[in-house]
Amino acid sequence: MNDEVKNYMVKYCDDIQNLFGDLRRLIIQSVSFEIEEKLWAKLPSYYLGDKFVRIIPFKDHINIEANAIIGHTEQLKQFKITPKGMLQIYLNQDISEDVLISIFNKTLTE
Repeated sequence: MNDEVKNYMVKYCDDIQNLFGDLRRLIIQSVSFEIEEKLWAKLPSYYLGDKFVRIIPFKDHINIEANAIIGHTEQLKQFKITPKGMLQIYLNQDISEDVLISIFNKTLTE
């Protein structure tokens, strides 16, 4: 993990850090290319060229910014999608890894 991102994440509780780690792993698994990990505007961001996924941690949930979320709304009915099109995942919610991998792959490659 990038040192900047690691230092940023230590201020969050273990549950948020674990969810973040799971999401980070899925982003990296979603493509066969090397992804650039960095903070952008103090937000953990994952780039493949000019395409990106952002993971925005909060106290009790994480928002995911990824362009392909809108194309998966049918599979995400039980989750909140913010007015800016971000997927909101609370600590007590389970989400399909296959759906997330598909969202991350489409966001980073299409």
